[in-house]
Amino acid sequence: MNRRQALLALLGLSLGLPAARESSAQPTGKAPVVGLLDAGERLEWWAAFRQQLRELGYIEGQNVSFEGRFASGKFEQLPALAQELVRLKVAVIVTSGSVAAQAAKRATSTIPIVIATGGSEPGLVASLARPGGNVTGVTSIGPELAGKRFETLREVLPTMSRLAVLWHRDNPASARQLRELEAAARSSKVGLQDLGIKSPGELAGAFSAMTQKRARAVFVIAGPLFFSERRRISDLAIKHQLPSIYGVSEYVEAGGLLSYGPSYSDLFRHAAVYVDKILKGAKPADLPIEQPTKLELVVNLKTARALGVTIPRLILLRADRVID
Repeated sequence: MNRRQALLALLGLSLGLPAARESSAQPTGKAPVVGLLDAGERLEWWAAFRQQLRELGYIEGQNVSFEGRFASGKFEQLPALAQELVRLKVAVIVTSGSVAAQAAKRATSTIPIVIATGGSEPGLVASLARPGGNVTGVTSIGPELAGKRFETLREVLPTMSRLAVLWHRDNPASARQLRELEAAARSSKVGLQDLGIKSPGELAGAFSAMTQKRARAVFVIAGPLFFSERRRISDLAIKHQLPSIYGVSEYVEAGGLLSYGPSYSDLFRHAAVYVDKILKGAKPADLPIEQPTKLELVVNLKTARALGVTIPRLILLRADRVID
């Protein structure tokens, strides 16, 4: 059994269905059904969500059941997957990824929607403090942190003059982060090499292009398409001798150099608290969307040695976690 199969088994999701249509057991009695809608397939984060619900007293098959729909980076599938959950009359839909949240909102104006990641897309809610409508949850503030990630990378590579940017061209949230990064790079007079791709099959070519254009490092805008490719991305960065920075620590655990951002497992656990409140009668319109209260800097020293990069002492002192 591989890691994906083990996680699916832990989550109680069917191994026999396509990735975009994985489903849990059918509801038992009148137990509420929680729909899970992921633009990717971030099973580790959903495991944290399910564990938090268990700690809050929700036992699958007794007082809750789940229906999972995972698009695995194929965004065009999300509208149909969201409609499936609506037809099943789930009690609440929990979303991962801004595109998934948008698809859920278009599919229903009555079923409560809890955002586990994303959440800052224009038009999704009236405001973070007063979301209104049927959408609430937590935001991962990815675009807002692009400048800070850039500055962190500059501390490690102060003479960097050219930076490659790897991102998913079909993801609107990634495009927003790219714009923030462009502003930071302009002010520092660092040239950006835009390498937006549409499929994992383009990864090897993108890294070859970075080497050809003499990029000094790579800024990876993490998203649903890339999560399952994170080890391959990290291996390609090391192969091409490119220090890398991300917004998600799992990429550094897979061999990336640096990450700065919230703990996504913590965001999913917090989303479970929102689900608990809604199942007990709270209205999404009355629950403010919350931002992460803690941001983590993670450093992989093994990767630094492989790249011949010296991590400044101040970075190591600030790091929340050092992998060695």
